[in-house]
Amino acid sequence: MYKRIILAYDGTASGQQALLGIKELAHWEWPKLTLVSVAPIYEMDAGFVEMGYLGNINNAALEIKLKEQLRKGVKTLRSMGFEADGEILKGEVIREITRFAADQQADLIVVGHKHEKSLLRRWWSDSTAKSLVEDAPCNVLIVVEK
Repeated sequence: MYKRIILAYDGTASGQQALLGIKELAHWEWPKLTLVSVAPIYEMDAGFVEMGYLGNINNAALEIKLKEQLRKGVKTLRSMGFEADGEILKGEVIREITRFAADQQADLIVVGHKHEKSLLRRWWSDSTAKSLVEDAPCNVLIVVEK
């Protein structure tokens, strides 16, 4: 059924739950898994620099953190018996995950999600899970953090 699965992984509790929950997919003929994280690319413009954000950008440190998260995640998946690898994508999260899934001819994207408690936080949050459902080239499985 699902032979090529992309796990969108950010190291959060909901992402960790999605990663560990993938063990339930073992009865799906042991698919090939790719754990992906996305490092955003910040475009510098005058407004960006004026707002004082320039000092807060450290893509190298973020990429090191993402590589370590992926290494641990891939190790966990392999210990469960899955064929797994990791990939760091660069750019806007939804665009890169959906592009990668299409390029890899993925059958499924798995993503963790945490419900926001307050109406204001739900309104302001930029849910990767919701956006992936709209743009994905394949099925999306949303694992809700409990």
